Amino acid sequence: MKSGTVHVIGAGLAGLAAAVRLGQTGRSVIVYEAAGQAGGRCRSYFDETLGCRIDNGNHLLVSGNTAAMAYVAEIGAAATFETSDRAEYAFFDIEKDDRWSVRPTEGRVPWWLFLAHRRVAGTEFFEYFDAVRLMRAPATATIAQTINTGRTIYRRLWAPLAVAALNTNADQASARLMGEIFADTFGRGGAALHPIFPKEGLSESLIDPGIAAINAKGGEVRFAQRLRGLRFEGDRVATLDFGRGEVALGEDDAVVLAVTAPVAQDLVPELETPNVFSAIVNAHFRVESLPGPAYSFLGLIGGTAEWIFLKPGIISTTTSAADSLLDRDPEELTAAIWKDVCRAYGLGHPPVPPSRIVREKRATFAATPDQLRRRPGARTRWRNLILAGDWTDTGWPATIEGAIRSGFAAAGAVAAEPKSGGCYMSD
Repeated sequence: MKSGTVHVIGAGLAGLAAAVRLGQTGRSVIVYEAAGQAGGRCRSYFDETLGCRIDNGNHLLVSGNTAAMAYVAEIGAAATFETSDRAEYAFFDIEKDDRWSVRPTEGRVPWWLFLAHRRVAGTEFFEYFDAVRLMRAPATATIAQTINTGRTIYRRLWAPLAVAALNTNADQASARLMGEIFADTFGRGGAALHPIFPKEGLSESLIDPGIAAINAKGGEVRFAQRLRGLRFEGDRVATLDFGRGEVALGEDDAVVLAVTAPVAQDLVPELETPNVFSAIVNAHFRVESLPGPAYSFLGLIGGTAEWIFLKPGIISTTTSAADSLLDRDPEELTAAIWKDVCRAYGLGHPPVPPSRIVREKRATFAATPDQLRRRPGARTRWRNLILAGDWTDTGWPATIEGAIRSGFAAAGAVAAEPKSGGCYMSD
């Protein structure tokens, strides 16, 4: 086991996951975060307008997210989550005023496809063979090029899933990645699809316990530390430049660059990274009472909002692949989303409650075939520089699961890093 320090740049989920796992191996770890708080897009904060803490965005975890569940176990945060006792996904088609629930059976054998009341409304079991077509599609194919776009299942399943999971419209999204994600979730049966919600917030469940776990192993998280540059010597990073001071790296030290793709490319111009991004818009409404049980959610078809999450005291919505909403008037956008919420839950026409719109212009990379080819692996041509982030090649889209997988992959790459003077082969 090496004794060198691992310098993790970025305290988002990818960086925290890498640091937590490295700390468990006995490595000395220092995490540097440019902002004044950790978590990146996955965090909670107190909103002055609403007068309460909210999550920056809405993220859905399921029981089959293997990396995320391993991370939760490693940071001792399992008790901070609420787990649904069954796999059930409710939907409401606003245009057709139609409701249904998708309820996969628990085992891997998909018996639920033969039961109309468990499938997407208006679909037949044979239509789900689209998943095989997606998995076998050429790497250059989009979802819309691979399956029949005229079927109900396309409008009510494949197109919404592409937007929700890949943050990319189905006419541009990678068919193969969609097929692989479907196989890794629905293909594993309902046991892998039980929704999991933070009882309090994303920071309280995923970020704060992660920092505590790093500290407990002797690691350190330093805030307001923006990396300005890296100095290379031969096949290694030799110095980290933080503007107000430099950190010289020893021969056995390593760097995990767990920043966003644009920042990574600014720091290391030789890297090829995704360079097209999609927006996400979240809306948060402070309410006295919820129209349904807390820790539940509803998918919308044909609305401005796409997912509605009910949390204690808060109704939150998410719209992915939302570039068209970025320039929309805030009051008009808030009213349209609130109208969707009222229709979905039969609330009539109450006034818009205290609300907050959060627009993320470059929330994730666009999961198109072209952009997927630009995702690098964890290793670089420099023996002590490792990459992490949901934009790296994890086999998953830019999600919590993808970010944590990248952090674990980075930790594994650090552990396998050759000693000074050893052979190195880039991916």
